[in-house]
Amino acid sequence: MNIEELSGIIEAILFVSGDPVSIGEIALNLELAELDVQHAVEQLQNKYEEQLSGVRLHRFGKHIQLKTRESYAPYVEKMLQPIQRQSLSNAALETLAVVAYRQPVTRLDVEMVRGVKCDYSLQSLVNKNLIEVCGRKDTLGRPFLYRTTDEFLSHFGISSIDELPEPDEKANEEPKEESCYDSEFDEINTTENETEHEL
Repeated sequence: MNIEELSGIIEAILFVSGDPVSIGEIALNLELAELDVQHAVEQLQNKYEEQLSGVRLHRFGKHIQLKTRESYAPYVEKMLQPIQRQSLSNAALETLAVVAYRQPVTRLDVEMVRGVKCDYSLQSLVNKNLIEVCGRKDTLGRPFLYRTTDEFLSHFGISSIDELPEPDEKANEEPKEESCYDSEFDEINTTENETEHEL
């Protein structure tokens, strides 16, 4: 199997799947070396870029996925008017930012930065597959450690954590407990019934 044929096979797999696919999983199922798959992926990615194709191959972590080219998004939306992904609440975004920049972190680590209880936000992010448990901290009580997932990279359109922007200086300041508490409290109250079914 030459690299052109393998690129076409990978393209077909990604097209049918629609979801992110692991490079290692492709290599395993096709009984090929992972390095060969990576070369074919790079060729496919270069082809899309050279042709300014309407789709592009997005790599994040160890996964790949076909996505529409960002510059064409306004035309796609105008024609199809797709349903936009539900945005994250401020409380969830604050929690996610702490995990992303300080990972791996415990719940207590996050709460020390935010100044509020973060049980709901952490569980919500786990449910959305944006963060995951990656072990336990070797300390009293052995609390869970959290880190971001490949889905987090896909959600924000980056390939690795290294592409995260430099944190704003103000983001490192202690948040006011009252305002943070209100945000968390409002979120829990407005979604209380839904949360009981989701968690």
